[in-house]
Amino acid sequence: AAALALVRKRVDAKDPLAIEFLAYAYYHGAYGLHQDIPRAFELWTEAARLGDLDAHFNLGCRYYDGEGVKQDVDRGIRHWQHAAIEGHPESRYMLGYHEYSSGNHEL
Repeated sequence: AAALALVRKRVDAKDPLAIEFLAYAYYHGAYGLHQDIPRAFELWTEAARLGDLDAHFNLGCRYYDGEGVKQDVDRGIRHWQHAAIEGHPESRYMLGYHEYSSGNHEL
């Protein structure tokens, strides 16, 4: 509970890492929080707007698969592209996975 209070203080200061952390906790119902998927999406969106690449990755995964939100593959890909351009390895992997599973095996 004390750690969560510190995280919330950082969230109030618009710390994108803390916001992404809290979003993940709400999405999974972790650290004593009740699962709140809409709140997780609000926080991930805010963290992404502040430049957090993990938030872009998580939004990409959720939109691509339609987990907790209406599926929007193109929106998911855009989040991964944004993070990948900035060097996020998992986003690069997911873009490669998407291209491969779509039958694009060319270099």
